[in-house]
Amino acid sequence: MCLKTKAIQWASKFSVCCCLDSNGYTDVHGRFDCLIAAGASDVLSVPESGKAFEALRDVYDTRKNWLFGLLSYDLKNETEALHSANEDPLGFPVLYFFVPEYLVGISGNDITVLIGPESIANDIRRTEVPATASVSGASLSLTARFSKADYLDTVKTLKNHILRGNIYEVTFCQEFYARNAEIDALALYLKLNSISPTPFSSFFKMESRYILCASPERYLCKRGKHLYSQPIKGTAKRSTDPVDDHERREALRTSIKERAENVMIVDLVRNDLTRCAKKGGVCVDELFGLYSFPQVHQLISTVSCEMEQNLHPVRAIQNTFPMGSMTGAPKISAMELIEQYERSRRGAYSGALGYFSPDGDFDFNVIIRSILYNQQAQYLSFHVGGAITYLSDAEAEYEECLLKAKAIKKAISYSISSPQANPAEFGQSAPRP
Repeated sequence: MCLKTKAIQWASKFSVCCCLDSNGYTDVHGRFDCLIAAGASDVLSVPESGKAFEALRDVYDTRKNWLFGLLSYDLKNETEALHSANEDPLGFPVLYFFVPEYLVGISGNDITVLIGPESIANDIRRTEVPATASVSGASLSLTARFSKADYLDTVKTLKNHILRGNIYEVTFCQEFYARNAEIDALALYLKLNSISPTPFSSFFKMESRYILCASPERYLCKRGKHLYSQPIKGTAKRSTDPVDDHERREALRTSIKERAENVMIVDLVRNDLTRCAKKGGVCVDELFGLYSFPQVHQLISTVSCEMEQNLHPVRAIQNTFPMGSMTGAPKISAMELIEQYERSRRGAYSGALGYFSPDGDFDFNVIIRSILYNQQAQYLSFHVGGAITYLSDAEAEYEECLLKAKAIKKAISYSISSPQANPAEFGQSAPRP
């Protein structure tokens, strides 16, 4: 049995835990293949925006220790004069961080104990992993917040906003959800991670709430005096045929539409980083980098800056949050339209998971390609979306949403135990609340 699986199984027995797994992907900014934090010696849980960043900064300054946690998308209401009024059955806190009782790094067959006694390495190695686990209950039927027709009409409406000059680009998302969902969250995460191993995968447990994340995207990391952001915009479906797959990859690389989406967000990220940088310190290290994952090819760019002297790490996040790849340009106008036209509150979705280290560095992903689950409410949810520009075709955008949902649909389908369940019931649409 994989040592990482044993370690996650061990950690999941605690009421709070976080696993950050790069799945063997390497990059110059990454420090660990897998970090697993378990138990909480201190917790900061902020239910609503207002003074959440201030509270995080106080905990950071007081503890000066490892901190693992969640930044919800709805922190936008604290960084800008915005609000969130859509339905929120998940009820995640707007910000949640904890100081771990135990912290280990996993690399291959090696365990490095960073917090706690060395004996926990043996505890992890002796942990037994159940052979099978599944969803239980009468059924797990996914419902769409939008019918296909509603989605297409909304994309056309957003394109009219672009034509009127209100925005240049907006990341429009839709939710699929299941009520009365009873699942083994860890088993579902392990299946999702096996189907779609990505460099910013995460399993995060907060009492009865879970984030099962297969994210390919880094939001922001700090290394010494520098910040790095790696926005993703531009997606193409993989093919099992090598020739066809290469052609799709090249079509993405040369696509005017996809490159336009990417460069708009790069400009937005550059603008955000100027709020953190020394004068003239913002650089585009890589533009239109082409990277391949099990389900999709993606265009990823890297933007960096040298930080302004004495800028607090928490302030660096506050200055750039939420990430441009999940909002649009201009950023505030895009977020206003997101609130107007999406039908559910994003909450944790399109927020960030990550950590602060004792030396003041940090690393956070973007919560996409993720399942959110409230065990107490028995509510399971995931969002998918894409960037809408003047060149967007509504039908193609809808198909891209389903492509991004592919790994999640497969993981849920695999885990369903009831023969009556219909995990692919994407034609069913709930009325707008």
